[in-house]
Amino acid sequence: MEEVEWTPRQPRAEDLRVGLISWAGSYLTYEPYKNTVTATAKGLGRRQTWEILVSNQHDTQAVVRLRSLQGLYLLCEADGSLCYGRPRTSHHGCFLIRFHRNGQWTLQCIISGRYLESDGEDVFCTSRVLSAYHMWTPRPALHVHVILFSPLNHCYARADPTMGRVWVDAPIPCLEECGFLLHFQDGCYHLETSAHTFLSHLDRLVSQPSTQTAFHMQVRPGGFVALSDGEGGMLYPQGTRLLLSLGSSPHGGEEWFILQRCPTWVSLRSKSRKFLSVVYDVEVCAASEHVSPMSLFQFECDNETPTLQLRSANGCYLAQRRHRAVMADGHPMECETFFRMHWNCGKILLQSPNGRFLCIAANGLLMASATIPGPNEEFGIRLANRPFLALRGRYGYVGTSSEHDLLQCNMDQPDCIHLLPCRQGIYHFQGWILLVNNILRHLSALGKVRPQLLYRASGQQLAHGAGTQWFLHAIRPKWYPVGRQRRHYQRVYLGILGQQDAAYRNPNLPGETTTLNRTGTPESRSMRRISVTQVFLPSLAKHLFRATIHHKRPPPRPWFPRRSLEISL
Repeated sequence: MEEVEWTPRQPRAEDLRVGLISWAGSYLTYEPYKNTVTATAKGLGRRQTWEILVSNQHDTQAVVRLRSLQGLYLLCEADGSLCYGRPRTSHHGCFLIRFHRNGQWTLQCIISGRYLESDGEDVFCTSRVLSAYHMWTPRPALHVHVILFSPLNHCYARADPTMGRVWVDAPIPCLEECGFLLHFQDGCYHLETSAHTFLSHLDRLVSQPSTQTAFHMQVRPGGFVALSDGEGGMLYPQGTRLLLSLGSSPHGGEEWFILQRCPTWVSLRSKSRKFLSVVYDVEVCAASEHVSPMSLFQFECDNETPTLQLRSANGCYLAQRRHRAVMADGHPMECETFFRMHWNCGKILLQSPNGRFLCIAANGLLMASATIPGPNEEFGIRLANRPFLALRGRYGYVGTSSEHDLLQCNMDQPDCIHLLPCRQGIYHFQGWILLVNNILRHLSALGKVRPQLLYRASGQQLAHGAGTQWFLHAIRPKWYPVGRQRRHYQRVYLGILGQQDAAYRNPNLPGETTTLNRTGTPESRSMRRISVTQVFLPSLAKHLFRATIHHKRPPPRPWFPRRSLEISL
C-alpha cells in the first residue's frame, strides 16, 4: 500500500466563530428577547459568538454574513438600526469586511454603504466616513487548547522544552508538545506550551508571561491567523529546521497558520497488556509493549451519540473489512469506520457495525468476532497528548478567582487541571491552590503557595453550607492508599450552582446514618480527601467528570518546623 499523507481535517463550525470587540472593549452581542444588537458585554459568551459565512473573499476584503449560535443573522435596516433575523433578499445582511494591518476589521453594509459602529452601548450603521469608532477587533471563539498548522509547510508547531524553542516540523499532531494554550489579555495573545512556558519575542521559551510574550493577532475567515509583535515583525518558520521566530520578510504566506482545537489522541491496551498498533501499513494487532506513534489513535466522537472513529497515524481510520478483520484503511465517511462505544469501569468495549465486539485473535490481530463481550474484549484507554484539562461549560471556563472560594464555571480563562494517571481510565486531578483561605491571602504578594493536599472542613458545610472554607493540610498520600473497597468511598458529582459556581456536593444529608458512615456524627465526616477521579471521554466533551472521596479520617495533624512552611518564589 502506498504511504498515505496526513491530511488535516476540515475546519469545524467552532473553528470559524469569532467575537467582535469594539473600540470601547465591549463585545457585539445579540439580545434574543429584545430582537436588538448591543455592545455592552465585557466577556466572550454564547451571545457574543458569531459565525463568519464567506461568500466572496480576496486578500484584503471579503463579503460575509454574521450568524449567531441561534441560526439568525445580523441585519442592517434602511434607517441604520440593527436587528437579527433571516435575510429577506440575497444582499440583505451582507457586509464587506476589510482587513487592516493592525489586525482590526471594518464592516460595511453592502446595501447602504454605511459602516458598523458602536458608541459603547448601542450598535448602528449611519456613517459613510470611516473613523476609529468603526474598528472591530476579532477574537477567535474556539477552545483555548489549540494546535497551529502551517499550510505552506504541511507541518504543525511543536514546542521543544529541552532547547527552549518552537519548531514547525511535526507532520502529525499526536504529541502533547503540539498543543498550546492561547491566552487573551489586554488585546494581545500569549502562547503557552504544554510544559507551561511562553513563547517570547526573543524566539525562546520563558517561564512567565510578560510584554515580551504578548503578540498581536490577525484573523481571517476560515480559521487563518498570523501573529506579530506590533512593530512590523511577523512570526513564521525560518531556516532549514523551521524555527518559529520573528522576522520582517515572510514569503508566500509563511506567516499564516490554521488555528484549530487540539484533537484528542489515545492509546488502547489489550488484556495481555500490549498496545494496539498499526503494522504493515494497514494491519492492526496487539504486539507492542511500549507506546509508539503507530500505537496512537485520534479519538473522534460525537457528543450526541455513543459512536466514535479512531484515526491512526497513517491518516486512515480503523474499519471493519471482510472476514471480520479490522484494518487501518478506512475513510471518514465510510459507515464501517463507526464503532459503538461501551464504558466499563475505566475500560471500553468497541462494537462494530455488524453488531460484534472487537477482540484480539490468537495471532494478535484485531478482529470483530465476539458476540458476547468479556475481559478479552475490554481495552484500557489512556490519553496520549493531554497532560492537563481545560474545562469549558456553557457559560465559560472552569477556574478560580481571588474573590471566591468556589470553582467558577463562567471564567474567561481556565485553570489547568493536571492529569496524573493512576490506572487505565482513572486519573488523579491536580491543580494549583491560590488564595484558598483568608488566612493565606497575605501570602499572594510573596509568590506561589506550594501545592499541598486539599481538605474541606465540616460535613454539614460540605453538603449544604454556604460560604464554606478551604484550608491546607500537609498529609502524605501514602497514608491513604487508593482502594476499591465499598466501605472506603462513595461517588459524588461536580455540579453547577446558580449557573456560575461549581462545588463538590455530598448526596447524604448532614447527620444521616449511611452504610458508609455508621455513626452519623459530623465529626466522623469532618475531614474528606479528594483523591481519585475517573475520566469518561464522551463526558469530558460535555465538561462533566466524576470524583471519588475517601471517608477515612486522617491521623492527627503532625507538627512541622517553621522552615517547612516556606513559599516557593
